Amino acid sequence: MRQIDTVVFDIGETLMNEDRSWSDWAHWVGVSPPVFFAALGATIARREDQRRTFEILVPGFDFEGQRAAKQASGRGWRLTADDLYPDAAGCLDALRSLGIGIGIAGNQPAGVEDVVAGLGLPVDFVVSSERLGVAKPAPAFFERVVLEAERPASSIAYVGDRLDNDVLPALAAGMTSIFIRRGPWGYVHATWPEVELAHARVDSLGEVVSAVEQIRGT
Repeated sequence: MRQIDTVVFDIGETLMNEDRSWSDWAHWVGVSPPVFFAALGATIARREDQRRTFEILVPGFDFEGQRAAKQASGRGWRLTADDLYPDAAGCLDALRSLGIGIGIAGNQPAGVEDVVAGLGLPVDFVVSSERLGVAKPAPAFFERVVLEAERPASSIAYVGDRLDNDVLPALAAGMTSIFIRRGPWGYVHATWPEVELAHARVDSLGEVVSAVEQIRGT
């Protein structure tokens, strides 16, 4: 039994579907989305940084330079209401009805904060790694989440689709950790032994409320 009064969600592949964003990258580097996702899956399975995907497809790929060029061309990063997973709003509403505080924090450009604000979701705070100046899995990222939540780490549950970026560092920070088996990382990471370390494992956001209640012993 653990006291949880705040739930913080990762963004990509937890609340927001990034298929379109990855497909945009596939077209940018000149391959089909299936080829791109195959390379991404291989990268994830080998526990390598996601940028290795681009090096597999385009040897010597200059990620930062290409990202800037992509942005300048008008084909840069973007998420919209259409990318929100269908079960996201209902999950947040249900948590809010229980009096639980809600935060959103992920490795994203600062622009995601305005995107989320425009969706009208019942959240208390939204933070991006770009604004914080630190990214997951760095301990400092989770320290900043604690500051944003204005609650002790022991009363915060963090929900994410990755073991390396979400579950394990959240646990190390003293938070409750909920793993969601969703997206490219989620399906692969669900097969790793470390998944047993999560306080709860869910297949959809619709299961988060019951997971929180079970952890709280309510």
